[in-house]
Amino acid sequence: MEPRNLSGIFFRTTVDDKWVNRVFEDLTVDEQTRVMDGKNEAWLKSLSKMLAESLRKIADQFDIMLGEEEKP
Repeated sequence: MEPRNLSGIFFRTTVDDKWVNRVFEDLTVDEQTRVMDGKNEAWLKSLSKMLAESLRKIADQFDIMLGEEEKP
């Protein structure tokens, strides 16, 4: 998987026995789980909000929308 570096939320991990910096979304599922293990609710909420902000910025920049907009 090619690193995308979209969110700017970096963590240290190992790749091929070397330490590297990777953003949360570029970590494997197991690495993401290890990062989140033992974190409190406030930390997890903060991570979720930062990821949501990154997702929104990308969607706005490229005018991406999934599905159809609801009509009143």
